[in-house]
Amino acid sequence: MDIMRILVVISGASGLEYGKRLVEEMKKMRIDMKVVVSSGAKKVAEAENTELPKADYQENDFSCPYASGSNPPDAVVIIPCSLKTLGEIANGVGNSLITRASEVALKERKKLILVVRETPYSLITIRNMESVTLAGGVILPATPGFYGKPKTVEDMIDFVVARVLDQLAIRHDLSKRWKG
Repeated sequence: MDIMRILVVISGASGLEYGKRLVEEMKKMRIDMKVVVSSGAKKVAEAENTELPKADYQENDFSCPYASGSNPPDAVVIIPCSLKTLGEIANGVGNSLITRASEVALKERKKLILVVRETPYSLITIRNMESVTLAGGVILPATPGFYGKPKTVEDMIDFVVARVLDQLAIRHDLSKRWKG
């Protein structure tokens, strides 16, 4: 069986810790992953006083193989996903590696997961989510559950990252499962 190839994008929304945690976990699992960090994420990192993972590609580097339908990734995960990025993807604006790789994932029927970290939603945002969903993408809001009785912020981050790994069909033990 081929190894799953995943592009992880950290875009300029608050909640960079979700993306950092997913990258950490995938590195431990030795998953074939490439990382893109947007310029917006770098600005948010300064505001949130957090360090970002090392990027493999810059957001405007179209030399990345995942910018082409002839070499698509198996999945693109944008975590966190800014509303700007959501809107560009929903409207087919492929003006960066981030939005082009997302477009490639959709057109090649690969997994696209957008971890939207914003609240409340405007009607425009809801329609953009609908467009991405109808095109085959997964909208996975950064909404932690509490039935596992989280004790730390890290527990709540792990809950969301666990849902992303579930969508990718990657086994993990990051959060408690609902047992009824």
